[in-house]
Amino acid sequence: MALKMPSINRLHEPAKVALNARDVHFDWTGLPLAWIPGEVFASHLVNVLHLLLPEGERWFVKVFSEALPLIQDEQLREEVIGFIGQEGVHASSHQGVLDYFDEHGLDTRAYVAQVADLFQRILGDRDLTGRAKEEWLVQRVSIVAAIEHLTAVLGNWVLNTPGLDAAGADETMLDLLRWHGAEEVEHRAVAYDVFQHLDGRYFQRILAYGIGGPALIWLWIQGVRYLMEHDTVNRPGRPKVSSWLRASAKGLTPGPLLMATSSLKFFSPWYHPDHEGNTAQAVAYLAKSPAALRADALAAEVAPEQ
Repeated sequence: MALKMPSINRLHEPAKVALNARDVHFDWTGLPLAWIPGEVFASHLVNVLHLLLPEGERWFVKVFSEALPLIQDEQLREEVIGFIGQEGVHASSHQGVLDYFDEHGLDTRAYVAQVADLFQRILGDRDLTGRAKEEWLVQRVSIVAAIEHLTAVLGNWVLNTPGLDAAGADETMLDLLRWHGAEEVEHRAVAYDVFQHLDGRYFQRILAYGIGGPALIWLWIQGVRYLMEHDTVNRPGRPKVSSWLRASAKGLTPGPLLMATSSLKFFSPWYHPDHEGNTAQAVAYLAKSPAALRADALAAEVAPEQ
């Protein structure tokens, strides 16, 4: 039985929580490519996360590892270390799904190679020194902050949608998504706070969203098309906008209205990620996530031996 989320109305925001990387593992044996029964399109729209996140979150880790020496605030520095650890585990966890798909009738390697090329060629290191090198780092931090706004929105959505439970979604996949979503809510302010600490220019923040938002949407559309066309098990054909509207109305995917209104929030001069999602709700899920509980138990066994 899928875990029911605590009502957000009964949860009070705690002070900042320590960010810990949980060494989670998932068993994908028997996972259907359409892990939402009877909903191939909705399954693949969410499956795009597995295409994008391994390369994307490895890039996040690289950028914030480079930014770490520039951070003067000790608390923020500790949060960044936790953020880096969590994002690294996110990348490897979604990579596990990709590996499973590649072995079970859905070869994702060609599309993932395109994503990797984008991060390396367009957003990777450049032959810069001095102020120009630091400015390029700040620009990339601002792009991560923009994307982290969207991942927090998606994390908050997956923690609160009852549609996936009602549809009988695969429990292991649902735990992966909600564990990841909870950690995105948990660390939702870190990238933004780092950008504010290093630079904080409103124009740069908006420019980053203007670049990162449309790029992410384009990658998502292309990813859905790729998955639908290369699914040799279900052979669903080309995706349609009407399929997205229907799936979002059933609570199986985020909808266009949510994404549009959430994007507008980011443009406010008074925006802060703390207003997106609820830390207490995220922590409550992490306290009963099967994968997180297994990771905590393993860590407790290992700790006395060290």
